[in-house]
Amino acid sequence: MSARPARRRSGNLVPVPARTLFAVSADGSRVHVELHGPEEAPAVVLAHGWTCSTRFWAAQIADLATDHRVIAYDQRGHGGSPDVGPGGHSTDALADDLEAVLAATLAPGRKAVLAGHSMGGMTLMAAARRPRFREHAAAVLLCSTGSGRLADEARVFAGPKAVRTGGTRALLLAALPLGPVTPVTRGLLKYATMGPGSSPERVDTCARIVHACPRQARASWGRVLSELDLDLDVAELRVPAAVLVGLEDRMTPPSHARALAAALPECLGLTELPGMGHMTPLEAPEAVTAKIRELVAGHLTGTATNEKEDAV
Repeated sequence: MSARPARRRSGNLVPVPARTLFAVSADGSRVHVELHGPEEAPAVVLAHGWTCSTRFWAAQIADLATDHRVIAYDQRGHGGSPDVGPGGHSTDALADDLEAVLAATLAPGRKAVLAGHSMGGMTLMAAARRPRFREHAAAVLLCSTGSGRLADEARVFAGPKAVRTGGTRALLLAALPLGPVTPVTRGLLKYATMGPGSSPERVDTCARIVHACPRQARASWGRVLSELDLDLDVAELRVPAAVLVGLEDRMTPPSHARALAAALPECLGLTELPGMGHMTPLEAPEAVTAKIRELVAGHLTGTATNEKEDAV
């Protein structure tokens, strides 16, 4: 079974899932899940970041689904996953939802490579102690993410530290509507989240994904991010882990990635991408996809060693 052909939406290719389902989380919340690629192929699970959706991973899904079982899901309140009431937004909820997705899509004991971008990476950290995460995770990729102090270290705003921190905190908590995608809003989004060399097409794709996020979900999750503290959970992420970051990332600057690489028990290395901002899977799709394939070959299928032997 091969990947289904992609459909074109607003000028961009969007992979068509082989199957969709709702996983039911610990509190009864429904989590929208998409399954792509051959059912018995090596499994990859993709967790997107704040204000995004499964569409954010379109390039990775289109490539990987040719020979992988790709499982992508919408964080609660994003994409096809309904939002929840007060008290339903927390790092525990992120971990609960991931566990629900793993239970609904992977047979007991089946391993997968898990990749998380931004809040998706924080999801993997939050789930590090969970039995189902440890049962299924063969390796992880942490893209453009951090474990805490997000407002303190962000570089979206210029000026003294108090101004930068206060501005970032206000941005995270804002529930104002973003309005239509216009040249002005595209320019603002590019400055805050993408590298200076990002193509207009990729900036437009990013803007349309972000603007589609409901404003209440955006603000509720922004509050969680403003108070984030997962440092102790990083030490419990006891699986092989690769870290990737754009050197022009203003939201989670490289200082976060370097701290993660130093703290992870089984860090496989840190990849720093010159010229790239916060939205690395969209800005540098080839690099992110290649890193996922590398993790699959090295920690799921065992083909990395064979490839090296063949080369000799």
